[in-house]
Amino acid sequence: MTRQTNEAASAAHNEGGIVVDSRSWFIQNEAQRERHQVIRHLSKQFAQSASRHDTEGTFPHENISLLRECGYVAWTTPLEYGGAGISLYEMLLHQEEIARGDGSTALAIGWHVGMMLNLTASRAFPEEVYEQVCKSVVERGALINSCASEPATGSPSRGGRPETTAVPVDGGYKITGRKTFSTLSPALDWVLVTAGIEGSDEIGEFLVTKEDIEIVETWNVLGMRATGSHDIVLKDVFVPQAHLVGTVRPGQRSARNRDGGGWMLHIPACYLGVALNARDIALNYAANYRPNSLPHPIAKVDHIQDKIGHMELELLSARTLMYDLASRFDQADEKQRLELRPQLSAVKTLATNAAVRVVDLAMRVVGARSLSKDLALERLYRDVRAGLHNPPMDDVTYKLLAEAGVKEQEFTQS
Repeated sequence: MTRQTNEAASAAHNEGGIVVDSRSWFIQNEAQRERHQVIRHLSKQFAQSASRHDTEGTFPHENISLLRECGYVAWTTPLEYGGAGISLYEMLLHQEEIARGDGSTALAIGWHVGMMLNLTASRAFPEEVYEQVCKSVVERGALINSCASEPATGSPSRGGRPETTAVPVDGGYKITGRKTFSTLSPALDWVLVTAGIEGSDEIGEFLVTKEDIEIVETWNVLGMRATGSHDIVLKDVFVPQAHLVGTVRPGQRSARNRDGGGWMLHIPACYLGVALNARDIALNYAANYRPNSLPHPIAKVDHIQDKIGHMELELLSARTLMYDLASRFDQADEKQRLELRPQLSAVKTLATNAAVRVVDLAMRVVGARSLSKDLALERLYRDVRAGLHNPPMDDVTYKLLAEAGVKEQEFTQS
């Protein structure tokens, strides 16, 4: 925070105004605050290299190493296996803060910490495999992600059968195929892949190791350029029977979905963090930039205040919904979590679209200078748009909400 911004805050207090710290607004207790300070310190470091990784399209290995060293990668692993056992609510606090420093790092690590939360809530893996994964995370900082998208089938949420194939052999399966959008791939130790089981209509979920995959560096995109979302290739990879961790038939959902998908809120948390970064940049600029045509900074100009007010409302609305639904998820049982699915999807749709609008408004506040490659806003503008293409898609959310509304109406009239 600049000297001028500090002075403005002091003046507001002296005049009886209220200054709300957006970083601490949703923190609930001291334990969360202490862990959040650790992440806030790291986020500042991540911000220093974000531009370089974006320009070069390189994966931020150093950031992931720091998150391993501080133990963050094990914070969503349950206490019984040595993790911190934090809630969904708290995970979102940290994911949002990481994204304020670097959205790519937040999105990448979010899939790991989110998936560990998902595996804990759903208990979708056989217990001995789940224990093995948990201990590897705690003891050596192992990372896991699910890689299901493929060139021909697109997003697995649309229900296509994967072209990756698992052929039954003695003691297990041999898998061949290619997966796209494999976020965090350069740092993964465990990869959950889907494959059609030969001779069956079933789709298997197989847990493979980093030694089993080949990474093909294909990730060269507009935004979120440092997530390492390359293709991974499997060529006659042997997977033991014990690492077939689940099967689904056409029209069925994976056992991992029985938690309602709360862990996927790491996605809106990431893009809200990007938007908060853009908002901070715009506010700092408005508070300090005074063209020679004005006797005061542009923060006092009516149309600038209007844009800032719209940014604040967008962020307050989206963040409040996200943290409220996360709190409800944490307190719910398995049945109630499934019933929250439409509302959890709504968080993603509302938050990512709000984040896009906030970054756009931030750039309007800063003006043409926001287009410069030397400023962070240009990168944030590109990064935030990636959220529109993360699951669930907007049309899926609206369908879920519509079905829930109709069902509620039918129930009240019966």
